[in-house]
Amino acid sequence: MKDLFRETVFGRLVRLASGGKLFAYDEELNPSILQQYQRIDSTSSSTHNTDCEQTPKKVVKASGLQESLVADQRTSITTSQEKGVDHLLVTWTPDDPHNPRNWSTPKKVFVTFQICLLTTSIYIGSAIYTAGLQGVEAHFNISPVKALLGLTLFVIGYALGPMVWAPMSEIPYLGRNPVYVGTLFSFVLLQLPIIYASNSSMLFALRFITGLVGSPVLATGGATIADIYEPKKQAYGIGVWGISAVCGPALGPLAAGFAVEHLDWRWTIWELMWLSVFCFVFLFFSLPETSSSNILYRRTVRIRALTNNPRVKCEPEIEAEGMSGKEIGMMVFIRPFTLTFTEPICFLINLYLALIYGLLYLWFESFLIVFLDTYRFTLGTEGLAFLGILAGSFLVMIPFFYYNYKYVEPQFSEDGRLRPEIRLQPAFVGAFLIPICLFWFGWSARSSVHWIMPIIGSSFFGMGSFLLFMAVLAYLGDAYPKYIASVFAGNDLMRSSFGAAFPLFADAMYSKLGVGWASSLLGFLSVAFIPIPFVLYYYGRSIRGVSKMATHDM
Repeated sequence: MKDLFRETVFGRLVRLASGGKLFAYDEELNPSILQQYQRIDSTSSSTHNTDCEQTPKKVVKASGLQESLVADQRTSITTSQEKGVDHLLVTWTPDDPHNPRNWSTPKKVFVTFQICLLTTSIYIGSAIYTAGLQGVEAHFNISPVKALLGLTLFVIGYALGPMVWAPMSEIPYLGRNPVYVGTLFSFVLLQLPIIYASNSSMLFALRFITGLVGSPVLATGGATIADIYEPKKQAYGIGVWGISAVCGPALGPLAAGFAVEHLDWRWTIWELMWLSVFCFVFLFFSLPETSSSNILYRRTVRIRALTNNPRVKCEPEIEAEGMSGKEIGMMVFIRPFTLTFTEPICFLINLYLALIYGLLYLWFESFLIVFLDTYRFTLGTEGLAFLGILAGSFLVMIPFFYYNYKYVEPQFSEDGRLRPEIRLQPAFVGAFLIPICLFWFGWSARSSVHWIMPIIGSSFFGMGSFLLFMAVLAYLGDAYPKYIASVFAGNDLMRSSFGAAFPLFADAMYSKLGVGWASSLLGFLSVAFIPIPFVLYYYGRSIRGVSKMATHDM
């Protein structure tokens, strides 16, 4: 428990305020580690220098030092030569308890729950606003399309935000926690001026900014899951995280519908603020850092300070020191765009998911027409109709986990690698479930047909989108393991851009075509994209072979 709190933002601030006296680490509490290190340092250096004259590129273990530290804190120290400079490298050992992938299962589950809570708390901010659209129109005397800008600008904000926040979380000096907690704090504070916005322009501008600052987890959440689970088990963590992403849009109208029905549109934002405040307090005190690069870097800083030896380094630190300001800027601001638009795999996958995401937000607008106008639901009970999507996601999750355990895990090599294209197989099913849902929903949503039928049809969208997202996100993570946060940021940019734009023409499309043909048009569009996962499954390995950023190992 102490280790968990020590790695949280709260624990790090307490350490800073106490000068390191509180929440001290092993090497700070045990003076013998420092004495052994100081005694071995000169020996390891001479050993290293002798060997390096014969084999300059060889990494030589400082065995005495390594054994003394591994016994106390599972730290492996080796000597190496980098660009002519001798370093004592601080690295992980296979059983290091501070390596996130070696954490206990309960701790991993606890961290996964927190990331899911954060994801739901942000994603719900888009759909929760839609319950108060009519109130926004009346309060500011604006058109329905203009009122929708509060939704679309929020989604654009969380499309653009990860392009900066996600690469920043990959910087060893920073890590993921300061990005998560710092931006969430801003997200909470900005809800009050939204509630008391004096005009629509102020409302829309603040909605955009809140989407921007609340966005990191929407891309980096997947990277955090990859931090703590080995590749063979990542699908389970990503699957649960995916469910939390579905919970946001599905529960938003339900959470806000009854409040708006009896109060006004501002209560949608009050509910969002209460949820995000709880999430902030919870994460501030209990979310540990998961970036192994950052944890290793901070350990290196402590050992270097205790020994007063500037040669103590770690690989992430050496890599960061070798980067110029221009290169860091390129990594933070350019890499996600480069991956998205120059890598064929990223572009095709992101385009497909963008279509699904755009269809989801556009299709959500039809729920108001179907369940309010056709079936005469109240604004509160209309939110219950979205539970079909959530139910579909939960129903397909168990078969997906069984498939992953029974058929995917045995295909991993002994060193934990898997041909990335194998991850795409669930998408073969998911690709067909999306059009099935749209045709079913469109032609069953009539007053002569019971209201349960379109809700059952909507469950297929939950199943299809879950399978597609799980297959695609796992595939991208395996195909681009070195740039996982940036890849997810690019994915979030494209799909959120579609999600922001599509609702703007929803009202006109459904009014002119009707629910049946409008939903069928979306169904035909989704049919056109079905070949994408099949093409990448059969030709993805060849495409990766000519890529400069994708893995070529499998």
